[in-house]
Amino acid sequence: MIIGITGGSGCGKTTALKTFESLGGTVLDCDAVYHELLKTDTAMLRAIEDRFPGTVEQGSLNRQKLAAIVFSDKNALLDLNQITHSAVKQKVRQVLTQTAGHVAIDAIGLFEGGLAELCDTTVAITAPREDRVERLMRRDGLTREQILQRLDAQRSQEEFINLCHHHLSNDSTPEAFRIKCLAFWQGLGIIQ
Repeated sequence: MIIGITGGSGCGKTTALKTFESLGGTVLDCDAVYHELLKTDTAMLRAIEDRFPGTVEQGSLNRQKLAAIVFSDKNALLDLNQITHSAVKQKVRQVLTQTAGHVAIDAIGLFEGGLAELCDTTVAITAPREDRVERLMRRDGLTREQILQRLDAQRSQEEFINLCHHHLSNDSTPEAFRIKCLAFWQGLGIIQ
């Protein structure tokens, strides 16, 4: 079974995916795929530099410069996604052909990138906005303003819920959410 996991930053996707792995599933992290492609896919990197001049320095992407542009301009973010999504999807397809068993595709852009069509089912992870802000401030060391800018550039939680087959709300303690995730995966037939 291939399961698409999505939701905004700081919702708890990592916790859900760790419980999935604990039951023997394989996680395919599209952020990691993207970062690997930034090192290996020169055509993608060149397209980013062409659209966002000055963001590629000595063959490497300056992520802070790019983030400052795309998280303050919705059209710029759409352009970046158009450049990167097809390359990520192609790599995900390749990895899926080499992976047996249950697989979870972790992608905030699951639907925008066309990855949802590779999945048997999809799951939206949500959490209260203020909880997300606090988690991201601790995790990423960004200012509240930077985090709010990023959250505002993402789909609303309602959109994630409406697009997906299933919904897991991370609205309690970390342990309670972990238990909720384990029960959910087992309910889908993903058993250790």
